[in-house]
Amino acid sequence: MSKWTDVRDNVVDALHVEDVTEDVKQHVTSALLSEVVPVIENAVDSFCDSTKEQSKSESGWCKIRDGVVLPLLLQGGVYVVKLVLSKTVAQTAAV
Repeated sequence: MSKWTDVRDNVVDALHVEDVTEDVKQHVTSALLSEVVPVIENAVDSFCDSTKEQSKSESGWCKIRDGVVLPLLLQGGVYVVKLVLSKTVAQTAAV
């Protein structure tokens, strides 16, 4: 099986519990940070590199969209999600 399938199955298994404990939430958060976020980061970086390169040959609003708006939104979104998940793991580990 692929790594993604294993991660997906682990997340689904972790979510099928009657009592969602802090340990379950920590396990899911850690799995997301270590397995899912890096894959998404790579995909977003590749997409942003492509759109920035294409923006060099465009003009007007398309140039702004491809060179600034899409990369900013996508990379900013990934950064915020990663930051929030990392802070929750750190805060819970400190408790």
